[in-house]
Amino acid sequence: MLTDVFFRRYANRPLFESVGQKESALFVQAYRIVNEQIWKYYGYDEKVDETVKTTWTGIHDRLSMEFGVKELSPKYYSYQTEWMGKPWTNSGWNDMNFVVEQWLNFNFIDGLDPDMFVKHRLSFVELAFRTREEQVTQANAEFPQQLAHAELQDKLRRKPMTLPGKLADSVRAINEGMNRAFAANVHELNERLKQAGMPLHYHNGFLQITQDEQLQNQVEQPFWLLVKDAQWKNVSIDMAEAIDRRDTGGRDPSFYAAKALESTIKIICELKKWATGKEKGVSDFLNHLESKANGAFIEGWERQSMQRFYSDVRNDLGHGPGSKDMPNFTPQQIEQTIEFCMSWVKSLIKRV
Repeated sequence: MLTDVFFRRYANRPLFESVGQKESALFVQAYRIVNEQIWKYYGYDEKVDETVKTTWTGIHDRLSMEFGVKELSPKYYSYQTEWMGKPWTNSGWNDMNFVVEQWLNFNFIDGLDPDMFVKHRLSFVELAFRTREEQVTQANAEFPQQLAHAELQDKLRRKPMTLPGKLADSVRAINEGMNRAFAANVHELNERLKQAGMPLHYHNGFLQITQDEQLQNQVEQPFWLLVKDAQWKNVSIDMAEAIDRRDTGGRDPSFYAAKALESTIKIICELKKWATGKEKGVSDFLNHLESKANGAFIEGWERQSMQRFYSDVRNDLGHGPGSKDMPNFTPQQIEQTIEFCMSWVKSLIKRV
């Protein structure tokens, strides 16, 4: 199975010229967040949590596959010692979190590529957080059913010796605690990245370059928070693709930003039950948003702004130029179109 990893997406974008104390500290900090806060390898009885072991093994196996190696560091250990005065071979299997830790904190040595050395380890951080985010998303999807079942149980007559309190309250508290804890993990990781001087930000399963801290705080971070829910999945995917292509010099990042905005417009029309199935393009969906019969979700000038964008920008990118020159935006124009689409996505979602 192919895995989308940080080092491959940014293979052609040099980021790190050396590996120093800040980078090494980040690797230790990130490992401790994952190992001590997200998944505790040992349970209260000091025994290995088999569910956590399975998760660590999955992360290790997916990374080692992408790196093209059998193991990140030795899984099996064997060394000679003495027991009761006689030679003795001590051997066994390392815990999987230890296997990853040994590789993650391997001291950089001359002859290695510092850029790829750091990117490989950031790939672990990204994949670990993405895996946890997938677990949280799945738990949130199952939450309504669990809550309904708990509320049904609360309505039934309580059996003798039943603990006080409502089961539904407990289910809510567990779900809220899980989401709050992961949000804190993500916040800590992003602060650690800042401390390490790395122009990176984790959101919605990906580490991506952030070029302007003020823009990140005012536009990008609020955007990623708004599109975390499953219904906005395609919006998040296309905008992440736009960012990756912008940062690595890929083709048409503005096209993917436009796709993200278009998906937002269509989803809102579907949520509001305004879509008829007869729409031929984004213009028809904008008609629904502007319609007074639907409450004028957007004003005329707002519709004109988005319509002009799709007419003048997206159409040039979305169609083959034939014998004409290939459309080629400047970095500033690319940045402007991405910010334009992000801002409109934020604005539209907040109105729902």
